[in-house]
Amino acid sequence: MWTQSYDPAGNAAVSTAVAALPVVVLLGALALFHIRAHVAALLGLLSAMVVAVAVFGMPPAMALATAAYGAAYGLFPIGWIIVNVIFLYHLTEQRGLFAVLRASITTLTRDRRLQLLLVAFCFGAFFEGASGFGTPVAVTGAILMGLGFSPLLASGLSLIANTAPVAFGALGTPIIALQSVTGLDLRQLSAMAGRQLPVFSMIVPFWLVCAFAGVRGMLGVWPAVLVAGLSFAIPQLLISNLHGPWLVDVVSSVISMTAVAAFLRVWRPRERWGLAGVETSSAEDVGHGHTRREVVRAWVPWMILSGVVFVWGLPATKALLDRFALVRVNVPGLHNLVQRVPPVVLRPALEPAVFNFNWLSATGSGILVAALVAGVVMGYRPRELARAYGETLELVRHSLLTIAAMLALGFTTRYSGLDATLGLAFARTGVLYPFFGTLLGWLGVALTGSDTSSNVLFGSLQRITAEQLHLPPVLMASANSTGGVMGKMVDAQSIVVASTATRWYGHEGEILRYVFLHSLALACLMGLLVSLQAYVFPFTSMVVR
Repeated sequence: MWTQSYDPAGNAAVSTAVAALPVVVLLGALALFHIRAHVAALLGLLSAMVVAVAVFGMPPAMALATAAYGAAYGLFPIGWIIVNVIFLYHLTEQRGLFAVLRASITTLTRDRRLQLLLVAFCFGAFFEGASGFGTPVAVTGAILMGLGFSPLLASGLSLIANTAPVAFGALGTPIIALQSVTGLDLRQLSAMAGRQLPVFSMIVPFWLVCAFAGVRGMLGVWPAVLVAGLSFAIPQLLISNLHGPWLVDVVSSVISMTAVAAFLRVWRPRERWGLAGVETSSAEDVGHGHTRREVVRAWVPWMILSGVVFVWGLPATKALLDRFALVRVNVPGLHNLVQRVPPVVLRPALEPAVFNFNWLSATGSGILVAALVAGVVMGYRPRELARAYGETLELVRHSLLTIAAMLALGFTTRYSGLDATLGLAFARTGVLYPFFGTLLGWLGVALTGSDTSSNVLFGSLQRITAEQLHLPPVLMASANSTGGVMGKMVDAQSIVVASTATRWYGHEGEILRYVFLHSLALACLMGLLVSLQAYVFPFTSMVVR
């Protein structure tokens, strides 16, 4: 057994600086030196392993096992989702159905600002709620690309939109994971997150449209943006506080999509906004030239995907499938051999390392089933489906390598204690901890690529620090998750998913530069909100028993 050390240099500032080195190498390679993502990820992984072994004292064999575990997780389930989403997109594109789908969206609105709102915010939130783990960015990025958005805009805007729903994504998985590591009441955590995120469910749609069209462009469609935000935020608040974390995003997104679509039946902007910022008269709208049957046929694959992913994500479905097809592998040389110690955890605890190969219940498997069913409906023969799948694998091969390396990097920082050293630096901020504790959640997602992983990583530390500072533990634990959602924009995994979905692999540094300030600004705003809850409006952080 190996015990983690959080100050190996004997100086907190030096240890923190060294622990940050792998993140600096990764982000610097991507954003500053324009190095291709898979090379940047490998450089970051190499630096993490060197720091883990040479400075933090992790045994080399254990570091290698950790990297292999992370790479396997990167390929399954994350890579498995990407491959199959792109496969479905490829099938619809080959049959010309994606062009029909694109045209059908223009009949509801030809205004690019409103198309962005419907696809990236409303539709994306549904996929976040049903499956999470990169699915919404992959789907909405592909659709926006098909609508004519540039790869940078399709990628960046999909990432910005995929924020407010994340804490309740995959049927509430991040909040459930947070409860498991903190021991706090699940419904109290859900309620607290549900008092923070609705504020940003109102802000993000306006922010999203502003990022695309500027303030003036946003003001031209503000009534529709307000409808989208309100119709998502109100159900999000009510369901999270009165029911729990499970169906928050699914129900809220359906209500929001329906409300916006109904509103656009009776209202339209005075000027229509094009992709280049060119405004034309909305009176120029014309039909798309396709029959109703053709439009329905174009939407059927995505309706199949939505239905299958939702059913596949239900706990009862997963439990049923896992009875027949779940293989648990204790990672040799790692499982229960790493010990976390206070102050990161309340008492010394062993870190499990179990690779769950749930090949049937995984979200990616549901997406593959949906794609195959949709392929049959679209008239594909088995040989054609096999050929299209081979073409998809060829397309995403570098992306899979990148994601494997990214997750290997994330797992190495976690099991070696580098992440805990960074987290403890935030925990030393005293009275400013509500603000910086929220940013700790942001950092956790930026490092791991997952709000769930960030909650597992820092949830216990948030509770311990909050109790030491006499802050409400439920408030700070929830802030880890709600602050973390803003980190989804800049985590390398999501950026690679976006670049793959938009077929813009190799430009991850440009995407990172596009979204970084948006991510940091929204995270700081969440930190300010949590600080207000802690010190100015403490009644908003009271738990209901």
